[in-house]
Amino acid sequence: MKPCIKPWALLGSLATLTLGLAATGLAQAQAVVGQPAPAFKITDASGKAVSLADFKGKHVVLEWVNPGCPFVQKHYDSGNMPATQKSARGKDVVWLSVSSTARDAGDYKAPAELAGWLQKKGASNNATLMDEEGKLGRSYGARTTPHMYVIDPQGKLIYAGAIDSKPSTDIADLKTATNYVNQALGEALAGKPVSKAQTQAYGCSIKYASGA
Repeated sequence: MKPCIKPWALLGSLATLTLGLAATGLAQAQAVVGQPAPAFKITDASGKAVSLADFKGKHVVLEWVNPGCPFVQKHYDSGNMPATQKSARGKDVVWLSVSSTARDAGDYKAPAELAGWLQKKGASNNATLMDEEGKLGRSYGARTTPHMYVIDPQGKLIYAGAIDSKPSTDIADLKTATNYVNQALGEALAGKPVSKAQTQAYGCSIKYASGA
């Protein structure tokens, strides 16, 4: 005989699940494409304060990064992410890498260590933002590494999602992938609307600090 699940018990389970999602940051409000991007002021890996307002009048890319993630390794080991950064910066676009990995996570890298890893991989970003408390990541709804956002010169979010169209760790897939960040920047800089303004981000789940 199958056990009877009482309706109120099911509701209780759903409530517990919802609370659990909220606790891990999966139920938080996200930044909305087409709306102003959440403002921030945060310290970078060199100890300097960086704010979104510093770059008013320029396109800005935010890239969530974690060197321990195989998806991140794919895009750095292949040179794809550094090449995308270099291309963007060549067009006077600001590129900010963000680490929202909690300090107590096993793959957390301290500021100098993370900056060193990025330098070794040939990164061409403007700054590496240290978001150990997770406030910046949660304000944008960042869920994975990598997770990409593009902000226009007026401070409006014009792209959010994946780096490209191939959600895998296979470097060979880069040959046939559409680079969504390159595409969004190319269209925006040409004065055109972004044709694919939102995609499903893929990668490793961000290890947020509990209670952040």
